[in-house]
Amino acid sequence: MWLEKIDYPSDLKKLSLSELRELAGEIRQFMVESVSKTGGHLAPNLGVVEITIALHYVLNTPADKIVWDVGHQTYVHKILTGRKNEMRTLRQYGGISGFPKRSESEYDVFDTGHASNSISIALGLAVARDMKHSKETVVALIGDGSLTGGIAFEAMNQAGHIKTNLTVVLNDNEMSIAKNVGAISSYLSRIRIDPLYNRIRDEIEEKIKKIPGIGEKIFNVTESFMESMKNVFVPGLLFEELGFTYIGPIDGHNIERITTAITLAKKMKGPVLIHALTKKGLGYLPAEKCPDRFHGISPFSIEKGETKKSKIPSYTEVFGKTLVELGKNNKKIIAITAAMREGTGLNYFAEKYPDRFFDVGIAEQHAISFSAGLASSGYMPVVAIYSTFLERAYDQIIQDVALQGLKVIFAVDRAGLVGEDGPTHHGAFDLSYLRNIPGMVIMSPKDENELRNMLHTALKLDKPVAIR
Repeated sequence: MWLEKIDYPSDLKKLSLSELRELAGEIRQFMVESVSKTGGHLAPNLGVVEITIALHYVLNTPADKIVWDVGHQTYVHKILTGRKNEMRTLRQYGGISGFPKRSESEYDVFDTGHASNSISIALGLAVARDMKHSKETVVALIGDGSLTGGIAFEAMNQAGHIKTNLTVVLNDNEMSIAKNVGAISSYLSRIRIDPLYNRIRDEIEEKIKKIPGIGEKIFNVTESFMESMKNVFVPGLLFEELGFTYIGPIDGHNIERITTAITLAKKMKGPVLIHALTKKGLGYLPAEKCPDRFHGISPFSIEKGETKKSKIPSYTEVFGKTLVELGKNNKKIIAITAAMREGTGLNYFAEKYPDRFFDVGIAEQHAISFSAGLASSGYMPVVAIYSTFLERAYDQIIQDVALQGLKVIFAVDRAGLVGEDGPTHHGAFDLSYLRNIPGMVIMSPKDENELRNMLHTALKLDKPVAIR
């Protein structure tokens, strides 16, 4: 059992690649057994096992820094950084957090609970490193849909402009970025990141440009041809245009390829993006078949993959089914969510009226402005977003909805304290940040029946309404 011998990342460096592969299997089994008792974000962590092992194997953490995005992908990281025996307390009162927490470990660089901010944070760390004239490697691991957030591209835009050394690992679990386009792209990617190839290319450029009279023109033609071939075969053109050297797509479950990519990225100048393809829920069949259900799950039976079902309907379930009833007679009702279809209860509406349902991804700002556009055209958008995530769209609530008196209904899920997910997910501020907005009606039902009545009422009001 290799896992018994691993307490900190330094222990990983004593293992061979084949032993690391065996360790990955042991970690998956350990996580399934652990999360089955505590509940938690199982599927995302099963998909990021090899990437996490490779990062700690190649890097010199905690001197080198890893920023996790979304933070719920850090269970393997916690296991490898001295908290293996504390996993039984995961998300429990007095136990370890389900997210990175600076107060918990020196290996947790930044508290990350919301999504899409890792590249911005990592870029700040990288610039601070440069100002201090230190040499540590800074890595942002982004995935599980986080790249749909606009802030990620804002950060990449700046990173490509200032060209500081920064590595971004994109954990693509088939939930966001396009799939692998074939072996040719992997081959061209390997050529372009190979230091030997880059050295030869520089030598050729120098010799061609020395040809009297025509050297510069010949090189420009050659360079143009190489770029056009890259555009045809390499899927990372978007990242290249943003100023990143693109590595991938590579198999995110192949330890050797991931460690090689991270090692090469560490030696390169400027920002680098490693595109790793992974399978969410890998290693536990129920999670592989239903990654959405096992994204965040309460304690479950390992043998059957089933949780204990309550006979009492939740507010989320009542909301979702009531909206379906209302949508039957009102064709102007449109349901919108930001990557939380099941979590907000809109799965019922999506199945019944797919042409009136929109999942915009992890893009809360866009969700609100999109809804405002619909409302200004006479439709009745119902936007279901967790209270803590709605904070991300405060400007849009004021500018695009409230100031124009538009009829947008905010279904504010998980209002109040939410327990296991901790402070980054507590809906503790919605009353404060919503009630000072002119024209906003706020409702908070005392029970499920009142929730149904409030939805009926909200649809009859010609102003923005938030139902907590």
